[in-house]
Amino acid sequence: MEKLKALIKKVCNKEVISYIIFGILTTLVNIIISYLLKALCYLEGNIASTIGIICSILFAYFTNRKWVFHSDAHTAKEKWIEFGKFILGRAFTMIVEIVGVFLLNDIIHSFYGMFSDNIAYLINKILITIIVIILNFFISKFFAFKVSVQNNSELRIAYAISWREIVILKKNLQGN
Repeated sequence: MEKLKALIKKVCNKEVISYIIFGILTTLVNIIISYLLKALCYLEGNIASTIGIICSILFAYFTNRKWVFHSDAHTAKEKWIEFGKFILGRAFTMIVEIVGVFLLNDIIHSFYGMFSDNIAYLINKILITIIVIILNFFISKFFAFKVSVQNNSELRIAYAISWREIVILKKNLQGN
């Protein structure tokens, strides 16, 4: 039970909670735009999905930069490099999402027959989006955003391997 409590404490830090909140908002931007384009504008599902992804990528960059990862990029060059890395990471997950939606909708036809075409599409889109959210966190965390470890002691504590290491890191950060 203690190990479970320690794991929950480690995972439920401010950064992860912020990422979840903005991730939900980003996901809603993606799903709502994709669904509306398919259902109301009669765009083909893969095209609707691609446009939804692009809109959500831009939304995610600005929210993650400012409110989730608290980027330390200050110069124009640092910001452009960071944006480029973020876009590269999102381009990778966009391909994962496009291929995933294509496979589920056009190859496997999952959930078709059980639900209407639009609802089956929506279920498939949500499943693939969950996978993409998890991938995006790790890409942003470890590749895209420049964060000073000195200014983010929470980062070092959150990734300690065991409870004892968390205690040791806290003492070191406090100068004891």
